Amino acid sequence: MRNLKRTLVGLFVLLLAAVVLFFVLENQQAVSLVMFGWSAPAMPVAVPVLAALIIGLAVGPLLGAYGLMRGKRKVRASARQAALSSG
Repeated sequence: MRNLKRTLVGLFVLLLAAVVLFFVLENQQAVSLVMFGWSAPAMPVAVPVLAALIIGLAVGPLLGAYGLMRGKRKVRASARQAALSSG
């Protein structure tokens, strides 16, 4: 069972890598992004798209962890408040 999971994960990673490679090879057109008057140098369209993906993959879990910690703090505070009011 463990080898099956490893094989499936390996196949998924290879498929994902193939999709990313295909995306990069198909999107070689040069684009220049402009934001708030600042203009980025011309680069293949795949570069900013993959950069946005990587930033999103990094920021998403951080925000999720922050939400979990905040929720736990609220639960502790309400439990502490309930203990103080009943005692």
